[in-house]
Amino acid sequence: MSGAGNSSKAASHEGRVDRAEKADHASKPAGRDGKQPMFGKVALIGLGLIGSSLSHVMRRENLATHISGASRSEATIARARELGLCDDYHTDAAQAVRDADLVFLNVPVGAMGTVAKQIAPALKAGSILTDVGSVKGSVIRDVSPHVPEGVHFIPGHPIAGTEQSGPDAGFAELFENRWCILTPLPGTDEAALEKLTAFWRATGSHVDTMSAEHHDLVLGITSHLPHLIAYNIVATAADLEEVTESEVIKYSAGGFRDFTRLAASDPVMWRDVFLNNREAVLELLGRFMEDLSALQRAIRWGEGEKLHELFSRSRRIRREIIDAGQDTEAPGFGRR
Repeated sequence: MSGAGNSSKAASHEGRVDRAEKADHASKPAGRDGKQPMFGKVALIGLGLIGSSLSHVMRRENLATHISGASRSEATIARARELGLCDDYHTDAAQAVRDADLVFLNVPVGAMGTVAKQIAPALKAGSILTDVGSVKGSVIRDVSPHVPEGVHFIPGHPIAGTEQSGPDAGFAELFENRWCILTPLPGTDEAALEKLTAFWRATGSHVDTMSAEHHDLVLGITSHLPHLIAYNIVATAADLEEVTESEVIKYSAGGFRDFTRLAASDPVMWRDVFLNNREAVLELLGRFMEDLSALQRAIRWGEGEKLHELFSRSRRIRREIIDAGQDTEAPGFGRR
């Protein structure tokens, strides 16, 4: 993740450019049917799954002339350099954003405000500042006070990811046929919004816009609550006195394995998601518990018709997700 925290050793990374790597990228033919890069310099603050995937797709589609990366972790910077993710690397995020036309905040939502404050003096007038956080209300609250006059802040959320993290986790196809939701603020510059929309479409994403409040409610039920349930059910299974941990692992069926995949997601990121979208999550959790109690009663009283109706409705929703191209019916959901 990105931010301050320079040391004498970390400072050695500042401004260092792999010139051979940069020359190699400069010699690549223009992507997107020969079109010129959409942006000049793009800064990636955070080089985990989303940041590294953005780098890969920008290289593939020739979306940027120059990519600058920032992370507080020297190990992350070293690995990102080995992978050739960026043209230069920094432990100070403010150095990475200087002269950038587009800046991505790829950090946990709880760190957004701190990073925004750090980079604010270095942001270029006319540039676009965006983020990839799973919660929008808190990001707007924490970042907006630090955005300088003339900088276009457009919150965003690509609904794409895996349970993996770190610079090795990224791949160019991550955003293909996925949705990216933008939550522009009142008075947002239309030209900047159109350009950011075009960027996300060039990654293969579908783009939609909505209010931050609606986003947080929708993602609360489609993403946040499922992860919370997954974390809890895996922990419950591990804590059962009648079942040993080795049996949980040895006899895990497909349903439980899918829960463990969700539960393997970055704990720092998800801690911040739940703390920063607590109102929506608690509201949805209350509704879920009511529905779960109704399901419990149906099982207790042998109400098979109710169970069949619920399961059939849920099965139809699964089919609609597949028909919409948001998943596959291949065995194992197409996952290796």
